[in-house]
Amino acid sequence: MDYRTWRHVFKLDPERTLSDEALDRVCLSGTDAVMVGGTTGVTFDNTVDLLGRIRRYEVPCVQEISTIESVVPGFDLYMIPVVLNTDDGRWITGQHQMGLREYGALIDWEAVVPEGYVILNPDSSVARLTGAKTELDGQDLAAYGRLADRLLRLPILYVEYSGMFGEMDKVRRASAVLHQARLFYGGGVDSPDKARQAAGCAHTVVVGNVLYDDLDAALATVAAVRSVPAP
Repeated sequence: MDYRTWRHVFKLDPERTLSDEALDRVCLSGTDAVMVGGTTGVTFDNTVDLLGRIRRYEVPCVQEISTIESVVPGFDLYMIPVVLNTDDGRWITGQHQMGLREYGALIDWEAVVPEGYVILNPDSSVARLTGAKTELDGQDLAAYGRLADRLLRLPILYVEYSGMFGEMDKVRRASAVLHQARLFYGGGVDSPDKARQAAGCAHTVVVGNVLYDDLDAALATVAAVRSVPAP
């Protein structure tokens, strides 16, 4: 499965409720993939339940892992966040080492994709949890882009505004310095217009919260993203 070709991804939170009818529309929307993950309240049980519902469809399904306990077999890919803009080592290598100590011998490494995460909304749950340093200018974000892309050789730089629409000039600046990494953008994409703006700066646009607030607006982002040439 080539995540490098993805332009649009829907992100579903196992803790939140989505009806069967809504899930049907999401999975048949033409999105490139469905990502399952969240910051809090994600458990093995609610993750496996959501995976079982998604598996009725042919859409690729990936898990973005937030806790070791919530890892569920059966996803197409497993995306592993490495938070770059924090001083708390638990979210850089600490949790990862603990997981590998326990399960390293069992991992299918062909299905694992690390992500260099930069979290930019100071009011978000994920920023508070990880202690992210969110006061970054465009030069800072570009530097994190080079860190992920050139120094750490991570395949994805994930710019996460988590609930708010970000500053696209900063995102564009980070995207411009990447050579091999793909830029994933998530945060506040709740309309076709914002989807188009994000698609002009990021290789992949991740749409999440609006699915639970305005499903029609969320579904309209698929065509909006595809209408914009990739950067």
